[in-house]
Amino acid sequence: MSENNLENMEPPIEQNEVVKSLGPLEQESIPVAPENSWSIDQLFFFIEAGGPVVVILLLLSIVVLAIVLMKIWQFYWIQLSERKFINLALDQWRDKQYESAISTLKTSRNPIARVLETAMYTIKHKKCDFDIAREEVLRVAAIHLAAVRSYLKPIEVIAALSPLLGLLGTVFGMIEAFKRLEAAGTAVDPAILSGGIWEALLTTAMGLSVAIPAIFILNWFEQRIAKFQLAMEDAMTQVFTLYVMNKESTKVEPTLEAVKSTSHSSEEIRQLVK
Repeated sequence: MSENNLENMEPPIEQNEVVKSLGPLEQESIPVAPENSWSIDQLFFFIEAGGPVVVILLLLSIVVLAIVLMKIWQFYWIQLSERKFINLALDQWRDKQYESAISTLKTSRNPIARVLETAMYTIKHKKCDFDIAREEVLRVAAIHLAAVRSYLKPIEVIAALSPLLGLLGTVFGMIEAFKRLEAAGTAVDPAILSGGIWEALLTTAMGLSVAIPAIFILNWFEQRIAKFQLAMEDAMTQVFTLYVMNKESTKVEPTLEAVKSTSHSSEEIRQLVK
């Protein structure tokens, strides 16, 4: 290629230059992204371009982040993954060291300790019927389980609504883009349509960006709580079964003379029947 041809070549036209070549009315209707990298100004530009839907999605993302931080602190404070105290307390309960088992449970902040403490205290001290004791323990377990599962429903709702809000914003954006095309009349430029499309798709991307992490975090929380519930039910059942087994083992077995007398009585009964 000769030097004259290189001099005659025009530099590539950027999107901002195309917008500048349009009329003033058309320039106002086309969003132009900032040329610099990610910054506060660009964030405000995206908020302005996305409209109220992007603002709502940002607020929902802040709500999800606040709930996640709160739940992580809650799980840490109540020692949700701690299980060592369960085996120690059950071993003491099995060895009929009832007061020691209750004292061991009092040293833990885990809700499972509160449920087992209620079960042991109800069985040992109140000496009520087993069905009534089990109902009381189930009531306490339900209260603690509801506290552990608290604030998960808002995450689930936000994860479900965010993509729909993003899609709604996209529909509004496409409507606005075609209105701009109609206003342009015969002087239609592709930049008018492309600017409206990316502005419309911005809300969908924002909705998915909120929903995907929310779903992932929600499933992680649900998995942790499911393991916690399984450990609670297993330990609670062992408290009742071990106590019954201990009571059965303390019963006096019949002596040989009692067995013989019983057999003699049976023989006498058979003779009378004959």
